[in-house]
Amino acid sequence: MSNTIIDTNFNFPGQKSVYKGKVREVYTLENNQLVMIATDRLSAFDVVMPKGIPYKGQILNQIATKMMRDTEDLVPNWLTATPDPNVAVGEACEPFKVEMVIRGYMSGHAAREYKAGKRMLCGVAMPDGMQENDKFPEPIITPATKAEMGDHDEDISREDILKRGIVAEEDYLVLEDYTRKLYQRGSEIAEKRGLILVDTKYEFGKTKDGKIVLIDEIHTPDSSRYFYAEGYEARQQKGEAQKQLSKEFVRQWLIQNGFQGLEGQQVPFMSDAYIETVSERYIELYENITGEKFQKADVSAIEERIEHNVVSYLK
Repeated sequence: MSNTIIDTNFNFPGQKSVYKGKVREVYTLENNQLVMIATDRLSAFDVVMPKGIPYKGQILNQIATKMMRDTEDLVPNWLTATPDPNVAVGEACEPFKVEMVIRGYMSGHAAREYKAGKRMLCGVAMPDGMQENDKFPEPIITPATKAEMGDHDEDISREDILKRGIVAEEDYLVLEDYTRKLYQRGSEIAEKRGLILVDTKYEFGKTKDGKIVLIDEIHTPDSSRYFYAEGYEARQQKGEAQKQLSKEFVRQWLIQNGFQGLEGQQVPFMSDAYIETVSERYIELYENITGEKFQKADVSAIEERIEHNVVSYLK
């Protein structure tokens, strides 16, 4: 087993505060800078698993930063540098308290709601007569409120967001416009790789000078669902499950082992051999999504490597 980075405790020059999310740790520095570290933690059903996944943080960070660079001509983002395979540095922003979820296909949460007889999701109508994984006539935006650590995100409609003053209308129109543009570009990138970008989520923030920018991650297997394009139509016609490229395989393994994040349930034991297979699947995801061979970073002393690279960059 390779070394993994589960928790960090850095003290960078000019450091003001630290925020620890499910997977990323965000260090706020003076001069309005953020240092975001992607750890190897694995979260499923809003629960962080006890063991890290080798190279997962590097994979997520490198996919997200590559996709930010591939979309920055369309939508401005927070990113300024990537001084280390696990680290992104950028501009501190005030995050909007909604996640912009966009769905091109009726999968996952949307399919579960549809099967339960619902035809409205976040105030958006879903057509009758659809089957799971069918393509929507047009992509639909189904926002969610951003939960605090340990809570579940909740569906919310555009009307409720505006009525409750969570986002001002002029800003929300920009978020919707950016979400559609990013999804369109993400779908074009996926198509070139023989993939379908099924659904994804984007997060946005506002800079000190009032500019709305894309933050966090984009088009990673943790924030997005991909299908393989080859065989998609044939599988739909036969009513078969689609071949997926996302962390859904982890959720399915947990469900088979009696865990869905519900009260009283224990996270099943993950052997080193199983952890290794999860790491291999993440590398496969990276190579399929980016079209590039994955280069494993030196993990003999991850904390020291990160600290050295970040401090050198800040100097």
